[in-house]
Amino acid sequence: MGISQHPCKVTMPPDRKDCATVLDFLIARFARIDADIWRQRIADGKVHWPDKTPVTAGDRYAPNQQVFYYREVEQEAVIPFQEEIIYQDDEILVACKPHFLPVTPTGKYVEQCLLNRLRQRTGIQTLAPMHRIDRETAGIVLFSVNPENRDLYHALFRETKNIHKTYRAVGWIKQADAPEVGQHWSVHNRLEQGEPWFRMKSVDGDINARSEITCLAVKNDKALFELQPITGKTHQLRVHMNDLGYPLVNDQFYPSVQPENSDDFDKPLQLLAWRMEFIDPVTSQPRMFESRRALDFDYADNVD
Repeated sequence: MGISQHPCKVTMPPDRKDCATVLDFLIARFARIDADIWRQRIADGKVHWPDKTPVTAGDRYAPNQQVFYYREVEQEAVIPFQEEIIYQDDEILVACKPHFLPVTPTGKYVEQCLLNRLRQRTGIQTLAPMHRIDRETAGIVLFSVNPENRDLYHALFRETKNIHKTYRAVGWIKQADAPEVGQHWSVHNRLEQGEPWFRMKSVDGDINARSEITCLAVKNDKALFELQPITGKTHQLRVHMNDLGYPLVNDQFYPSVQPENSDDFDKPLQLLAWRMEFIDPVTSQPRMFESRRALDFDYADNVD
């Protein structure tokens, strides 16, 4: 049994009139977890209020209040790739995440996530990620070290104009419709949750997703692209590349969902959060961090 050493938190919304108790809420909110598991966790004192007081089975539902719990998985798979610490000081830590490793505990992963690996490796229990990238995506992730200045770094991501992110990706192409090197696309559309629930789809309506995409190189049935997300919607770059007709190599969700099975570590999604640039809100100095990871593409074409 894998049990997280650090609690997760969930906020009870103000409008859940169908829940009389905290237990009712947890059962409804996490429907994929058996109700008896939540009853046992509460009986074992594994769910608590912010002040560490245990939640009991009879505690009334409390709108807008937070409760804390600890993720558990029966058997946790080990992700056989190592993260890299690129930079660290008293305020921030910048890491390069490998493919397949989630940033924080999720689903069947508890200790096998970037956050908990870094906490164990550095001994810094106050580490907190300032943003997320998909589990399937590799690349740069920024962490806050000092809780006192954490909100300053959070603000970088609340105002997307304050931070500049550049991705690299390899997409499938068709020779009859191959892009030209240097060709550029400005993709502006609306993304909403699709079916199944974890996929996103492009729909009509007010624009909420913007990406700038450029072809860097073409070779046989693949092309290398540079992608600059202006917004940060879930799966935004994956959907935009698929909409252009260049689905990413080894994408298990787009254009269609592949059968669920164990990860194929020989076929990582060809998407890399390659570079991050911003003005440090504490030092006022420009920051630029780049990943040293490479995608599966022949770089003999002199790509810078």
